[in-house]
Amino acid sequence: MWRVPSHDRVLYLTFDDGPQEGITEWVLDTLELFEVKATFFLLGKHVKQYPGIVHRMIDSGHSIGNHGYAHIDGWKAPLRTYLLDFLRAKQTIFEYTGVHTRLFRPAYAHITQTKAQYILRSHQIIMMDVMSGDFDSSLSGEAVTRGVIQAATPGSILLFHDNLKAKDRLRIALPRVLKHFQEKGYEFRPIVDQTFRSLPPVQIRD
Repeated sequence: MWRVPSHDRVLYLTFDDGPQEGITEWVLDTLELFEVKATFFLLGKHVKQYPGIVHRMIDSGHSIGNHGYAHIDGWKAPLRTYLLDFLRAKQTIFEYTGVHTRLFRPAYAHITQTKAQYILRSHQIIMMDVMSGDFDSSLSGEAVTRGVIQAATPGSILLFHDNLKAKDRLRIALPRVLKHFQEKGYEFRPIVDQTFRSLPPVQIRD
């Protein structure tokens, strides 16, 4: 899913790579200030390190998804390595939150068809049609803001990062993007799991 087909003024705000201390809490504070719900794609290793932040996300009504355990590249990693990383993240998220999320976003938005076929047996793969570029140190926060505002249309899935690499640009862009679209009458919604029944388990093969 790259975007959600819609004629309504709805956007889907997503964050990758968290939770990370010192930035994810600020994101949650900002979303609360604007009364906005979002979807966080979590790294398993960070969930293990900061479970309290994840519980705050859930308690605040945000959605969470699997972003892998260690942020490995789906174009480069062997199939078995990639699926083990995916399953390790899935188990870690459940262990620390009790949530069986059915949302997955591959690191770097890189995934092969074979890997996707395995994961689609049990999960939705959520991509994005608007990448903010907040991770790019050559961009200013103002440039990130302009890029998102120009690219987003009804049903767009917006990608930001709640990590330390992006924080300087995110602190400028996020409140401005939220303010702009709310003034235009847009609503921000979290991406919600579909219900999956009687699906076969993911089998790991070489």
